[in-house]
Formats: sequence, C-alpha cells, structure tokens
Amino acid sequence: MSKSMDIGLFVFRVTISAFMLFGHGLGKLNKLISGVEIKFFDPFGVGVTFSFVLAIASEFFAAALIIVGLFTRLSSLSLIITMFVAGFMYHADDPFGGKEKSLMYLVSYILLLITGPGKYSLQSYFEDKFKNKKGIWKFLLS
Repeated sequence: MSKSMDIGLFVFRVTISAFMLFGHGLGKLNKLISGVEIKFFDPFGVGVTFSFVLAIASEFFAAALIIVGLFTRLSSLSLIITMFVAGFMYHADDPFGGKEKSLMYLVSYILLLITGPGKYSLQSYFEDKFKNKKGIWKFLLS
C-alpha cells in the first residue's frame, strides 16, 4: 500500500470511529451509568438492558479499539452487526434519510473489516504476536 493510502486509511479509521464513539457510544454509556430507565430496541429478545449494553460495547469500546488500531477487524464486525440492526431492523420502515447514517456507518465498517487497521496502528506494532495464528483468527486479529 502506498504511503498516501496508509495515511488516508488512518484518517478514515480514526475519524469514522471518533464520530461513532463521541456521537453515539459515549451518550449511551453515560445514560447507562446515570441509572435512568433504559428504553431501547430489543431485536433479538435478550432484554432491553442487555441489548443496550451490547450497543455500548460496539459503539463505545469497539470504536475506541478501532481508533487506536487494535483488533480492528473483530471490532468492525461488532459494529457491522450493530449498524445492520439499526439500518435494516430499527429503521426498517423509515424513509431513506432515517436510515442513511446507520447505512453509511455499516459500509464504513465493512471497509475496515476488509482492509484492517493499516500501517499506522497499534496492531502493526504487535504483528509478531499474531504471526502464529492461522485462518480466520489471523484475519480477525490483524
């Protein structure tokens, strides 16, 4: 990959995940900590609170890992699932404008799942620890 592509991927990875973390995840985390009643979409019937915690795990913690470039593919997978649910289940009956943001995040995290974190990431410093991994684990952890 060229240096300009590495820089572009770095800027994209950090920006899209900072938007997710600060625009969505932090507010949800603060709401959970505040102790107010949680009203949230429960698409899989696991309970409102557990669904909310899963969204926080994605939108805050996975986004933070992606920002630093650690476990980017695995973290992207959790955000892909979250944004798929948001775009195609929660906003299913909304007009396109109502689901557009979640679909843009979905495509963004699909891109990061495919590309990985790029050269400018913590993952590049720890590559030697994952050299012995094989198959899907090597792909997800790279």
